[in-house]
Order: sequence, then structure tokens, then C-alpha cells
Amino acid sequence: MARPSIVPIALTLDDRTGYTLWAPPWEEDGEEWQAFLGTTVEVRADINDDDPDSPTQRAVVHLFPSPAALAAFCRSRGDHDLADHPVWPVVAGLGAADLTPDEDHRFDLDGVYDIAAENPDRWAVDELAATVDIVGRLAECLDATDDEDDDDLDEDETEFEAVAELVAKPEIGSLGLGVEAFVGRSGEDAWIGVGSILDDLWEDVVEELSEHFDWTGGGTVSPDDYPSASEAQDEPVEDEEPADEADEGVPAGATAASAASATSAAGVSTIARGSRVTASPAAVAAAAEFWEAVGILPVEVVVPDGAGVTLRCYVDDVARFLGRDGEVFLFDTPADLARYIAGDERHDLSEIASWPEVGDTDTPPLPADQDRYDLTELSEVLGEVADGAPGLVTHGALAQPVEGVRDLAEYAGLTRVEELLSPSAPLGRALARADREPGAALTASDAATLRPAWDEVVTTVSGALVFRS
Repeated sequence: MARPSIVPIALTLDDRTGYTLWAPPWEEDGEEWQAFLGTTVEVRADINDDDPDSPTQRAVVHLFPSPAALAAFCRSRGDHDLADHPVWPVVAGLGAADLTPDEDHRFDLDGVYDIAAENPDRWAVDELAATVDIVGRLAECLDATDDEDDDDLDEDETEFEAVAELVAKPEIGSLGLGVEAFVGRSGEDAWIGVGSILDDLWEDVVEELSEHFDWTGGGTVSPDDYPSASEAQDEPVEDEEPADEADEGVPAGATAASAASATSAAGVSTIARGSRVTASPAAVAAAAEFWEAVGILPVEVVVPDGAGVTLRCYVDDVARFLGRDGEVFLFDTPADLARYIAGDERHDLSEIASWPEVGDTDTPPLPADQDRYDLTELSEVLGEVADGAPGLVTHGALAQPVEGVRDLAEYAGLTRVEELLSPSAPLGRALARADREPGAALTASDAATLRPAWDEVVTTVSGALVFRS
């Protein structure tokens, strides 16, 4: 799983755009977490009701009319769900420019019908997939049903029944497969099905979410402060005065990219900038049943040259990848990889007993989180820590990317990587400490020593990767 991060996002609903923060899934104390900038509020009962209920608790997401208003809240308030996030001290010192979402993190809930009415090109499919994905994530984080102390609650009961019904539809799940899922006659029918489902459910989805959107920014702004969505898009971002460098321990030169580098293309928990996996959690889980059964798993690797997906299995506990002569074949998207799998080119997985099942399957090769290795992100965070952001990440962050490079180096015969990871080398010593004390923070001196060694590892491994079209 990627290191903890926080990403600025924008949500457009009812012709107004609100800015907030999203913390993509991260692991802490062995548990997976995900959150938005928000809190839990008490909703008072209707005193005019003949039989009023007791006040109830409702989770809300704070929304702000501008990145500047969001930044002001972050600097001054700690009574919210992200206050204990590992990188919150960095985010709290960022200005409006750094908290302005990029295009991949702007979600237009008003525009869903218009997108579904377009031809299913790559942009339309990706945008619709991203919007549905963020809706599912919001519902997951805001649903307080699991917190109810009521034995009579149905196990599957949720506050967001329309959202649950929406994301469970196979046609909606196909959005995560990309534009290739909507090619040809069957693809046209699937796209029509997506539109029909949205016609039936989207109004209910929006109504469910609206009750949990706080357009007052935790009481710091008024709903009247919001310009129309079109006006908001035209407004330039004006940063306020920079925060005092001593405040919150914010490192000089910190940016939204450094504090929150993990992004989500159009889908699920992606691990880094450049990730090509755009599937929903449900789609990944469904695909995993097949891939785990055949013992050959999809893998994503992110290196400076780009991101790609491949396949990996173990033969006598030795890693073997989809490739040949020590070269690992990477493909831009799961759909590209699937097309290659269906072909007849010989490679090092051809002799695996379960390969005929792989060649015949229509199950998309979607990597699970534990099989996604971002080798560039560790380089970035080591640089940030070395430049003055100690405590930003723990030794435990080394474990997953190192797992990936060890397998790649083993398959490709990269002895230099093994030397750099040996117990007597700086990286090896850091890994040993990660086993003993995974929560121990990396210091600036640690990072300054590890960064050049890790960069050499990444460069060496990158040489064994071949991007295939």
C-alpha cells in the first residue's frame, strides 16, 4: 500500500463547487483507513413531530467555496477526521495554490447525465468511472450504519442504499475496465445500460450524499459564499500570505504534490502518479478470485519511465514474471495486457500448468493493492525527508516497494540490486529495522543515506522492464 497521503479534491453539485481533502487508503497499526476532511455532527430531532426521535449522529464532509478558504480552515482547525493523519502537519501549512485540485480530482456530480449521453470515448469513460468511484468512497466513509449499537440491524443495511445498488451493477463495474469495455455491439449495449442505470438511480444517489455535505466548511463560511460552478472554474487561484515556517513543523518548499502524492486516476486506490489501473474495489476483488485460483497474479509497477501491469507467479518460491530472457513485459493498461495474454507469443509463463486457463479467461488482470509497487514514490519521499521533513514516513514504508524489486531482481538476475539490499548495506540495515520497528520514523540523515542507494536500485530494475504496446 502507498504511504499515507492527502489529496485536494473538488465536488460540483447543484451548480456550486466545493473544495475539500481526501486521504486515500493507508495502513496504520495493521488496519486500512480512508477518510475525507469532515467530522460527525449531531442532528437534532424534529420537535414538531408527534413522536420525535432522539438526536442522531451524522458524518459530514466539510466543503469550502475556494482553495483559499480550505487552506485557512486547515491552518486554524484541528477538530476534524484528518487531524491524526500522518501527514496532516505538512498539509496544515500549505496555501491555496497547493490545495487546488488537479483535473483528475475534480468530480462533477451535476454532469453525469451529460457524460453518459456522449459517445463512450476514453475521456467520457474515465470521467464517469472516476465520479462513480469517488461517490462510492464517500458513501463508504460517511456510512455510520456499522457504528449503530443495534442487534436488529440487517448485516447488509446501509445509509446509502442507492449508492450500494449503483456500484453493484455489472454495467457500472465495466467502467473500471476502460474504454475497451464499450467497443463493438456488446460495448454499445453496455454503454446504453450505464445510462439507463444512472437514469434510474443517480437522483437517489445524489440525495443520499447531499445530506452529508457540509457547505458551511465547519461553520467557517456561508452557502451564499459559493459562486456558480461556471464562475468558480474561471476564478484564478490567489494564494494567501505564506504560513510562518515555524508553524506546525512544515518543511520549506512543501507542496500538495509532496504532501499528497498518491492520486487516483479513474478508479480505485491507485498507488501513485501515473497508475493505469482504473477499476473499482469490487471489480478488483471479483477478479482476484480467478487469479488467485490459477496462482498467477497481476502486478503493477511504477518507475520513472511510466506505469505498467504484468503477471507474476512463483515456481519453487522463485519469482517468475511475464517476460523472456530476464526481461519483464509491462503493458499500459489491464486491457492491453489481456489482449497480449490472448495471443500466442511464447514467454516464461507459457509452461505454467495453469496458463491455458489464463489464456482462455475473460477475467481482467487487475492488480490487488498488495501487488502494486510504486518505486518512484519512495524516491520522492526520501528526498522530502532528506530536505527537512523528518517524521513524514516510517521505516515500514520500505517494505512493499522492496518486496517488488526483490522479485524483479531475482527474475532478471540483477545481482547489483541484491548487493544494495544486503544486510550490511544501508538499505539492508534500514529493512532490518523496518522488521523490528516498522513504526520508527525515518530521519533526515536516514533518508540522505538511503536515497542514492534506492535510486540506483530503481535505475537497475528499470533496465529489465520492457514496455509493450
